[in-house]
Amino acid sequence: MKMKTILAAGAMSVAAIAANNAHAGAALDGIKAKGFVQCGVNTGLPGFSAANAEGKWEGIDVDICRAIAAALLGDSNKVQYTPLTAAQRFTALQSGEIDILSRNTTWTLTRDTSLGLTFTGVNYYDGQGFLVPTALGVSSAEELDGATVCVEPGTTTELNLADYFRAKGMSFQPVVIENINEATAAFFSGRCDVYTTDASGLASIRSTMAPNPDDYAILPEIISKEPLGPAVAQGDEQWADIARWAQIAMLEAEEYGVTSANVDEMKGSDNPGIQRLLGVSPGMGEALGLDEEWAYRIIKEVGNYGESYEKNVTAKLGLERGLNALWTEGGLQYAMPVR
Repeated sequence: MKMKTILAAGAMSVAAIAANNAHAGAALDGIKAKGFVQCGVNTGLPGFSAANAEGKWEGIDVDICRAIAAALLGDSNKVQYTPLTAAQRFTALQSGEIDILSRNTTWTLTRDTSLGLTFTGVNYYDGQGFLVPTALGVSSAEELDGATVCVEPGTTTELNLADYFRAKGMSFQPVVIENINEATAAFFSGRCDVYTTDASGLASIRSTMAPNPDDYAILPEIISKEPLGPAVAQGDEQWADIARWAQIAMLEAEEYGVTSANVDEMKGSDNPGIQRLLGVSPGMGEALGLDEEWAYRIIKEVGNYGESYEKNVTAKLGLERGLNALWTEGGLQYAMPVR
């Protein structure tokens, strides 16, 4: 009788695990069924996610979605893009309108818990700054007492702004505008004295949207930590794993010197780490529920992290690697071992 009870309990446990796994695969099953990844991106932030003159989406955030599509669906072009404002982005992910949010979004405790998100990595380490007209005659954020400040709602930027001015005993007048294009237009028209967002965003706005970039300056103060990265909705661990390791594969490829140009040649490397990464030594694809060339396709079609950074951030915005250099070069970017 006791044995029957144990067996019955075991059967119930197996059934529960099977039920959980079936539920856990819902997001991934949906992507496979429709044949593309629905990627939530910025409405237009050059270097990160913006449509070019031909309507093709480009940027370091866009490349994350392309990498995932290459790994999962065999083609980096199997992505559809949903432009989202900061206020819209989390609802779109929670509701299932998008499969992944890859939109310069800061990883915070409350977003990772109470919003029901799972961040899959950090693809850009950043910090909040201030953009001002040079005609304003200020050289430090500590001179901004009483300023009007353009800021997007529903962001860590809005909260950091209030914290900074309160800590400094200064006052400010927020001009809250949801759409980035409308917010920047307000700033450049003189409606506000200051524009604040992540420093990388300020560089993008200054270089690509300002009537004359030389008429504007980014102040030296960085007032926050902004680890930016993609996120998926909680509830499908395999989907989160694929998104996470697609990004890590791009980093590990850079660490090993594997590029889109030499990836075929590198298949012949005798380095065990490269063999695992490129599927020459099997096992890594199977662990993710993918074929063994998942990472090979990412590197071949999208490139390694350094290639993505160079073409999107350095070339377009003039921003050097800084904190986003590899750990071996004094930066923070560090690939978890593909093994």
